[in-house]
Amino acid sequence: MRPEIALVQAGAGMDVACRGYDEFTDAQREAVIAAFPREADFKHGIIDAFYQGMKHRPHSTFGTFNDDVLAFKDPEFQRVGMCSVILGSRWER
Repeated sequence: MRPEIALVQAGAGMDVACRGYDEFTDAQREAVIAAFPREADFKHGIIDAFYQGMKHRPHSTFGTFNDDVLAFKDPEFQRVGMCSVILGSRWER
């Protein structure tokens, strides 16, 4: 992956899911929050942003964390289970 993509992915992973949290000091984390404060209710806001971006294409979420978002936000959403896909396959071998 290109360096700028890796950087954005690492930053988003830290911000949204705390990946790599312990690799930074309290002072470093506080400096980032001071420079880029979060909006009120950030956690629900980011979940809603993910939902808004994929609610029109629910079948594209199979096998990703995105189906968790749809299941959380949309009580009508039906997940596709990997075991169902395997058992429903036409292959008989």
